[in-house]
Amino acid sequence: MGRIFGTDGVRGIANSELTAELAFGLGKAGAYELTEGQHRPVIVVAKDTRISGDLLEAALVSGILSVGAEVIPVGVIPTPAVAYLIRKYKADAGVMISASHNPVEFNGIKFFDKDGLKLKDEIEDKIQELVESGLDSIPVPVGAGVGRFKQELGAEEDYVEFATSTVDGDLRGLKVALDCANGAAYKVAVAAFRRLGAEIYVINDNPDGININKDCGSTNMSELQKYVVEKGCHLGLAFDGDADRCLAVDETGKIVNGDFIMLICANELKKQGKLKDDTLVVTVMSNMGLMIGAEQNGIKLQQTKVGDRYVLENMLQNDYVIGGEQS
Repeated sequence: MGRIFGTDGVRGIANSELTAELAFGLGKAGAYELTEGQHRPVIVVAKDTRISGDLLEAALVSGILSVGAEVIPVGVIPTPAVAYLIRKYKADAGVMISASHNPVEFNGIKFFDKDGLKLKDEIEDKIQELVESGLDSIPVPVGAGVGRFKQELGAEEDYVEFATSTVDGDLRGLKVALDCANGAAYKVAVAAFRRLGAEIYVINDNPDGININKDCGSTNMSELQKYVVEKGCHLGLAFDGDADRCLAVDETGKIVNGDFIMLICANELKKQGKLKDDTLVVTVMSNMGLMIGAEQNGIKLQQTKVGDRYVLENMLQNDYVIGGEQS
């Protein structure tokens, strides 16, 4: 077997490539490797809206509980929320079940460590080794040692409260269109923008398990482009299935891509004196327009390999304050 972990965890066609058996193994091996030696470790588990999420969640959670860890099931919630809630709930790790922007037949399992960061390659390799070895080396408790659920019923509210707290002021007077891609943001995005005072118009916020990312969201923005103009909105925002990516539409219906969004944010931070070393971290996929725009605004670029994990590593190593990908 080749390396099963990609830049965003383990992905494949659910119930074919990414089977319940593999999900169980990943849960068992992941919980053991991430929390070995800790007393009753706690792991946050979330998912997006795709139909196979229930199947994989049941198998994954069974694997986690089988090594004596506790699980905080937070249901359907964006990937960035998992990273936050791990720290909020003082958990030892977290898992997101999602295939992000991919079609419904795909799904994925992505692990986070106790700091809400993606796993280093060497840890992923150890998890894979345990799965491939048949999991026989992992000790399993019995009786009172078996894991169980630890309920936290306020996960959505906790994340909305955090997200809105990062905004200085409010959005009163703005008309904002949201395309939730029938995915994980369909509740929290609406709640957050309403709380900030924006007048919002929402499309693709009725997930049925099958329509996630289907002709909508950040991978297909034509509906949002028309909707923004039709409703006279100041802007539109399109998420993907697990809401770890976002693209924008201006008031004329023109797409504002991730490079442009990053430059807008970096330039504003620079004006406020908050842009460390006047530097924005991007990947090698960013286009020439961003490079020209950055130079014109006195902003330096640090380029990394493709993948937000590499952007974040660079930011953490150098204490930079903003970075991202085109998506």
